[in-house]
Formats: sequence, C-alpha cells, structure tokens
Amino acid sequence: MNSIRSYKGIDPTIADDVYIDESAVIVGDVRIDSQASIWPLVAARGDVNHIQIGKRSNIQDGSVLHVTHKNPTNPNGYPLIIGDDVTVGHKVMLHGCTIHDRVLVGMGAIVLDNVVIESDVMVGAGSLVPPGKTLASGFLYMGSPVKQARPLTEQEKQFLLKSAQNYVATRQEYLASVKPVKR
Repeated sequence: MNSIRSYKGIDPTIADDVYIDESAVIVGDVRIDSQASIWPLVAARGDVNHIQIGKRSNIQDGSVLHVTHKNPTNPNGYPLIIGDDVTVGHKVMLHGCTIHDRVLVGMGAIVLDNVVIESDVMVGAGSLVPPGKTLASGFLYMGSPVKQARPLTEQEKQFLLKSAQNYVATRQEYLASVKPVKR
C-alpha cells in the first residue's frame, strides 16, 4: 500500500528533493517544501485542514502531525504550519499549531492547538505546550505545562540552524543510499 495518499481528491504536494521514509504516512493536504525530511513512522494527516512543512525542516521518527477542522466557531480551524529549518524530535505530537523558523522541538514534546512558537526557540524534551500559548523568540522552554526557562545562548541559537543542516545532509545520504532489501 502506498504511504502517500490522496484524501477527498487532494494530493500531498511534495518537493522533488524531499526524503520520506516508506513507513511514514502522508495523507491529504500536506505541503512539504524543498530539502525537508520525514523519518520512519511519522503520521501527517492533512484531512480536515492543511499541514505545511518548510524548507530544510525535519520530522523525526514516530512523530504525529495533525490539524483542527474548520467549524462555525472557528471558521479557519487550526492548520499545522512548520517554518524553515525546524527540527522536530522523535515522537513529538504537533496539533494545529504554528512553528516559525529555526526551532527545535525536543523528543516527546506535545504542542497543541493555536500555539505559536516564534523563531529561534528550543522546546525541551517531554514538554507540554497548552492551547493558545505563544513562545517568544530567543528562549528555552521546558516543563508540563511549559515555562520559559532561560534565554538561549549564542551557541544554542547557532545549533538550531546546525541541527537542521545536519538533517539536510542525512536526507541526501538516505536519498542516495537507502534501498529495500529482498529476503
């Protein structure tokens, strides 16, 4: 079965140089920009709203991406918008939120509806970002519920871009080297 599927006649839109692991499931209105990577067991379901994944962003193993439907009290619903150079760690859940550029969302974090994460932010592993919260640029956030822990160092800000660049390189290696094994 194909893991990249249309929903109600809407196909995912995927740049030619994106790596998508064959175990990932991409359904419906999911838009994936250049040099992004989608790793094993990711589920991205753009069925009742759209998902946008920006340039050079990576969605790591076991992450779940979903959206909130449009309805009379919320006519636009909440799409899931992921900016450029974003690292989404293993087993993260993103639901109807907006993540700007150069953000790292740590392993196992949960980010809920109508959250806005500004550029240059780190969200610590296992954190819960409750609905409607805005995380201001330049800080580390941790906890459940998440709290602003401290300003990011210059080294950490540089790491945000380096992390994304590492996955761009790994994506290229996978595109060139990963082949199914017949048994």
